[in-house]
Amino acid sequence: MRGAVLDVRGVIEVTGAEAGRFLDNLLTNDVSGLAPGRAAFAALLSPQGKIAVDMLVSPIDGGFRIDLPRLLAPDLLRKLALYKLRSKVELRDASDDTRVAAFWGDGLLPDIAGLAFDPRIAALGARAYLRAGEGLPEGVADVGQEGWRAHRIALGVPQGGLDFVYGDAFPHEACMDQLNGIDFRKGCYVGQEIVSRMEHRGTARTRVAPVVLDGLAPEIGAAVVAGERTIGRMGSSADGRGLALLRLDRAEEARAAGTPLIAGAAMLTLVKPSWARFAFPGETAA
Repeated sequence: MRGAVLDVRGVIEVTGAEAGRFLDNLLTNDVSGLAPGRAAFAALLSPQGKIAVDMLVSPIDGGFRIDLPRLLAPDLLRKLALYKLRSKVELRDASDDTRVAAFWGDGLLPDIAGLAFDPRIAALGARAYLRAGEGLPEGVADVGQEGWRAHRIALGVPQGGLDFVYGDAFPHEACMDQLNGIDFRKGCYVGQEIVSRMEHRGTARTRVAPVVLDGLAPEIGAAVVAGERTIGRMGSSADGRGLALLRLDRAEEARAAGTPLIAGAAMLTLVKPSWARFAFPGETAA
């Protein structure tokens, strides 16, 4: 079993009699029915349907825990406070007294209270929430945040702020529709109409996609070009693998023409992740 403490992650606690309904009315996924040990992948969107912040939400006594990028915790707390109105909920930034840890790979998961399975794909393992200053339990190989980063990239799973820009990407572009991040049957939430329209019209042409790198890893944000045409931007990379936000229709045109994809000093080869259900360059249908 491998593990890593993810100090770049923060925690917000939402508690109170109406905590579940409050979050259900805001997020792309319902969370009120979560069982212990389960989590939901969700996002708070702008009214224009773009991702303000994505998160893992899991139940705690009296409410829910939101696991999100630590730098965005104060901003999310402010947004939730604005939406609170008369809802019977309490909001608390618990980032200073909680450490987020991830566990994955072969072996038994550690016996830690509050362990929650990552709902995106099974290979991402589970999250645990440790006390401030607490390390990983014995028997877990600590591979650090870089080890977690390489594992995530190898699985083709995007991370906000690296592989897509918060405030600029739609959930479909970040593959949230593929990674159990959107409930298309739930009621209204902020940005719901735009997300539903993209789903039913099939207009998501831009996606974060995994790539194999031949050459020096490009910087995050480097342009991905096919000939003289820019078709996307590079995201995170590790161990010869990477993620890139691409116009897949233009990547298909480049593939059909035999034009290589280049970012910085590297040539990119697209690799479809096992969890993807959308049409990939080289395929004729989803």
